[in-house]
Amino acid sequence: MAPVLETIGLVKRFGGITASSDVSLKIAKGARHALIGPNGAGKTTLVNLLTGMLRPTEGRILLDGQDITDTQAYTRVHLGLARTFQINQLFGEMTPIEAIGLAVSERMGTGRQWWRLAGRKAEVVEEVAQLIDQFHLGDVMTTRTAILPYGKQRLLEIALAIACRPRVLLLDEPAAGVPDAERHEILTTVAALPEDVTVVLIEHDMDLVFSFADRISVLVNGALFVEDTPEAVARDPRVKAVYLGEALDA
Repeated sequence: MAPVLETIGLVKRFGGITASSDVSLKIAKGARHALIGPNGAGKTTLVNLLTGMLRPTEGRILLDGQDITDTQAYTRVHLGLARTFQINQLFGEMTPIEAIGLAVSERMGTGRQWWRLAGRKAEVVEEVAQLIDQFHLGDVMTTRTAILPYGKQRLLEIALAIACRPRVLLLDEPAAGVPDAERHEILTTVAALPEDVTVVLIEHDMDLVFSFADRISVLVNGALFVEDTPEAVARDPRVKAVYLGEALDA
């Protein structure tokens, strides 16, 4: 089966620094694929290349076999490639119901008329209600985003990405900065993402990684170091030496 997302010899240099070095990945359709590695390993750089925030120095990126290497970031969203950010990118003055309604309307081509039409379009109302429920935002749906608990902000960002109906969703550290009391909601929500959406997860939280992923790629110094199943990665002495630590022996 052809991969849904593929990189071929991807390189990104910033002056004399190589942030991504000959990275070749194949992400299967429907996969739960995690990217892990030490700080500075090039994980976020790779996601920025995949989503068009950065242009590669060398190499190619394919989405369902289509070369998107030179495609603009907003076009990649329309093609089915969505992401969240390590530091969330939300509209603080909007409420979750407003933000999700705008995202759904924009996908349907009526974003400019959102305030006038949203309440009258049954398909928008139905989808917004479904996303509010799916991402556990019902109790805060009319609260300004800026004052939401941080875990709820993270859930809202994932909901907005899913509202784009992506084929591939890139999650950049969705549990980063989330208090322990709110982490469980993130864990269960990420685990319950639609099976037809391929998910690529960047995360330092190993509980989340190993409960979620069916495939793990380890990046070190911008290069692909190891790729295997979670069980094999956890046992790999090379990975333990550079990143995971001996605690995984248990």
